[in-house]
Amino acid sequence: MTTTPIVDVTRTGTRPDLRNVAVIAHVDHGKTTLVDALLRQSGAFRENEEVAERVMDSLDLEREKGITILAKNTAVVRAGVKVNIVDTPGHADFGGEVERALNMVDGALLLVDSSEGPRPQTRFVLRKALESGLAIVLVVNKIDRPDARLDEVVDETYELFLDLDATEDQIDFPIIYTDARAGTATLDPDVSGTDLSPFFDVVLEHVPPPTYDEAAPLRVHVTNLDASPYLGRIAVCRVDSGTLRRGAAVAWCRIDGSIQRARIGTITVTEALGQVDVNEAGPGEIIYVSGIEDITIGETLADIDDPQPLPSITVDEPTLSMSLGVNTSPVAGADGDKLTARQVKARLDAELVGNVAIRVLPTDRPDAWEVHGRGELQMAVLVETMRREGFELTVGKPAVLLREIEGTLHEPTERLSVDVPEEHMGAVTQLLGERRARLVEMTNHGTGWVRLDYVVAARALIGLRTEFLTETRGTGLFHHVFEGWEPWMGELRTRPTGSVVADRQGSATAYAITGLQERASMFVGPNEQVYGGMIVGENPRAEDMDVNVCREKKLTNVRAAASDDTVRLTPPRKLTLEQALEYIADDECVEVTPKAIRLRKVELDAGARARTVKRLKNSRA
Repeated sequence: MTTTPIVDVTRTGTRPDLRNVAVIAHVDHGKTTLVDALLRQSGAFRENEEVAERVMDSLDLEREKGITILAKNTAVVRAGVKVNIVDTPGHADFGGEVERALNMVDGALLLVDSSEGPRPQTRFVLRKALESGLAIVLVVNKIDRPDARLDEVVDETYELFLDLDATEDQIDFPIIYTDARAGTATLDPDVSGTDLSPFFDVVLEHVPPPTYDEAAPLRVHVTNLDASPYLGRIAVCRVDSGTLRRGAAVAWCRIDGSIQRARIGTITVTEALGQVDVNEAGPGEIIYVSGIEDITIGETLADIDDPQPLPSITVDEPTLSMSLGVNTSPVAGADGDKLTARQVKARLDAELVGNVAIRVLPTDRPDAWEVHGRGELQMAVLVETMRREGFELTVGKPAVLLREIEGTLHEPTERLSVDVPEEHMGAVTQLLGERRARLVEMTNHGTGWVRLDYVVAARALIGLRTEFLTETRGTGLFHHVFEGWEPWMGELRTRPTGSVVADRQGSATAYAITGLQERASMFVGPNEQVYGGMIVGENPRAEDMDVNVCREKKLTNVRAAASDDTVRLTPPRKLTLEQALEYIADDECVEVTPKAIRLRKVELDAGARARTVKRLKNSRA
């Protein structure tokens, strides 16, 4: 659970010249687009300056996937008041970033799509904001949509507040209607807005200024980390009380309870998308501090003579695990330059510094580690980032983390929300029924689409997305968020198909693929390099099939008319990293290199695999 701010009657001091606010919402409801519009209308850019869309999404992966992965800060000035804005991710897998960001602010802008209404992640982020005691402003976005349902969406949001046991003050929230893409806002949906002035007015009126104890000593809370090639590690902090000065000596209150003396290097604050150096920072300011190399999230910089550490930041525990280690395939070292266990371990340790939502545990192997996180997407983003940095990795099948509660084995459950066209409802219901999903609510808005809300075991979602999109012809929407812990639900249906496995190393041939594509869906094309134990296709039957995909046509001196016509090959199925992690079975893993994603058996030797299968059959007999 997120740390609840300290409520103290002595916090009589206020900063009327400052507002700290976070933008929270479900994925793709327009958070980053709204922040873009706020920056443009606050004069953050020159008239002739070219600015990319979703300027806050600075990572390549964020731009490619169209999602926010890391929470980022910006600041605009309105009517002499500086407004610090924190843009947060909308995907449930990056909930740790949201929880951390809420520790920096006094209010939250809850964005809701005018058609979709509150979704699973809306519930998650709102619950965290209410627990933190933040002031909420409801922003109904995308009001230009032809299927907008403004009144119904507002009513659904009120119901969500009541469902989450919000206080009377929290339920009494203002409502703003916006079209973030056009950069307009209005308080009355019947009156078109011209700019975002009403939005700024409501934020300044309803988001409270930071409060502090005027008599308290210096206390600065570290909420995030950044890095600079020139300054080293940079701590992103919020000043709770007192004034922090450049070059000052402070008490560094560490997570382990120890207190060390440290000296502040530079202090910078955000202005638009840039940062400016300052000599000091007062209460309520969000600042960037350099000079303390080993500082980490949750620690406190305090008065050297009267150190009073603030509560450490805690986040929800991980629910998913996967093994991650060095590349052990026969072709290891062909693509990447970071191949050793030492390099992989150092990179995972570096990830732990800034990512509060993951854990790294040792395994019985010196070249592999168990990584715990929130979901498949979070794991996939970590692996994708590492492969782009030049790492070669072997990644195992994701598995849920179990917990023993009152002597009974429990597993994590997810609240799953799907939107499907009515014609696909039967297929989706059957698909989820096979995975023992429990239907909680069904809503039909009369638009030809049906919304189904389920509670389902987290392990049932592994591999579900691909099947779901197949059943709905790519039209269905699929979102889920952590719900809680329930007793173990027993065995669930696993992948109904088997794997086509190469039996030797070499180059795949068109001749061999032609013979196999009638019986299987292939993952490799002609001239691709394969090795023994590599998965080259999917067998429709629930059994593995070892094949020679390198077989060449025998040459003869006999010529026959039309015997060598052009062979028509079905293009191979190329799996993305997320699809590969979803697809693999328990005895399979994914080989990840900067240039390739390959599926393979954990045990490459066909004889050893056959002996293992035989042992399992004998043990069941």
